[in-house]
Amino acid sequence: MNSAAYALEMPVRRTSCVVFSSPHSGRNYPRPFLERSMLNRNVIRSSEDAFVDQLFSPASEHGAPLISARMPRAYLDLNRSADELDPALILGARRQGHNPRVVSGLGVIPRVVANGRAIYSGKLTMDEARLRIDNYWRPFHARLKSLLAESIDAFGQAILIDCHSMPHEAVALAGNPKGRRPEIVLGDRFGASASGAIVDQIEAAFSSAGLTVARNTPFAGAYVTQTYGRPARHQHAIQIEIDRALYMNEETVEPSADFLTFRDILEEVIADIARIGAQPTRLAAE
Repeated sequence: MNSAAYALEMPVRRTSCVVFSSPHSGRNYPRPFLERSMLNRNVIRSSEDAFVDQLFSPASEHGAPLISARMPRAYLDLNRSADELDPALILGARRQGHNPRVVSGLGVIPRVVANGRAIYSGKLTMDEARLRIDNYWRPFHARLKSLLAESIDAFGQAILIDCHSMPHEAVALAGNPKGRRPEIVLGDRFGASASGAIVDQIEAAFSSAGLTVARNTPFAGAYVTQTYGRPARHQHAIQIEIDRALYMNEETVEPSADFLTFRDILEEVIADIARIGAQPTRLAAE
């Protein structure tokens, strides 16, 4: 199922309460946007979670839906609130307290891509910003909400897996107590967005696949996990960040020679996570 805002891969039969979401893998770059940008195509794609939707596409074969953005993060960030408007970019936008994401240029309509590189030479009108939000942000989040509601109705709980990738340099200096840098970072907002028992099982799924896992550092989750993670209501949200060096060339924004091998490894993890969501409601009762 497709719309202008998202692609939705549904299983033939939903056998898991898990919903996979990839809000930053969109790559439909409108020509007027590219012509207006000061950046070349590869640079502007540096903030894109390239190929993450392809990595998680087996989800539907394991009884869980996958919803993926169609529009790129540089155009519209679905992992931000619709009111995180940047006055430095959007004419008429008002500053609403101190929001470090907006101040750094990473609001719902980003002003910069990775490493603070400016996308535009001038400002956007408020009408243009609202058009992007109405056409793409609202439909994506409306469908995501309905998928989670369907899980709760059918299974008594919902587990949202918020799928992302991270630059290798983001974890190059990080490490775990055993001295290994993390390849996967799970974000549950330090326990606020998901049951610890569920996060433990997700971590075990990645660890069993031979991947090194960290929690909440350097990424604990943003708007999606904060908004949809409601453990007391049996709705859990966990952000997953994957080191891009495992499967792609970050300079050329192309799959690496390891892409297919890593996708096969990740499919086993996806299957394990989907099975967590197929268990009886012992976890939902926590």
